[in-house]
Amino acid sequence: MENYKKTKVIEKPSPSLFTGLPQDITDMKVKDGSKIRNLMGYAISKMESDSVRQILFSGSGKAVGKAITCVEIMKRKVKGLHQITKVVFRQIEEMWEPIVPEVGLETLSVKRNIPAICILLSKDPLNTQEPGYQAPGSFDALWLQALKEESQGQKKRKQGGGRGGSKGGKHARSTGGFREAPKKS
Repeated sequence: MENYKKTKVIEKPSPSLFTGLPQDITDMKVKDGSKIRNLMGYAISKMESDSVRQILFSGSGKAVGKAITCVEIMKRKVKGLHQITKVVFRQIEEMWEPIVPEVGLETLSVKRNIPAICILLSKDPLNTQEPGYQAPGSFDALWLQALKEESQGQKKRKQGGGRGGSKGGKHARSTGGFREAPKKS
């Protein structure tokens, strides 16, 4: 591919993953270069107003992780949000043209499937039977259990058996760089 340059990328339109959404829904299209601070400032201000009931976050490729981060921040800032997550593949077509056309190389078309995620957050209850549904606060129990296990592990480490606890042996404590002179008998 060193003899080619990418000239354009065409994203194939994908069918709508959510049906019955209002026309004026706030649609947050997260890109790889998007700043989370800017996205969240706008999204939180929208969700805190009484007129907005739902918000949709979407991202594809490298932006999937950033979209998930935005949703998790939103759920912590605005309590009681219902969530439905859908994961799909979007097809893109890249057009590559030869750098030096006189060599006889042809234009290439490369089709790729890239992962994408769409997450709907709603103040109103959603269909609990929908695949990918998460009830408000359902993540709290998981985190509380994880924190409990982590704190128990730290207590066990503090109780003993760690490095530096012995008085001699291979890892004896340093005496500040001075050695005791051997005793003469």
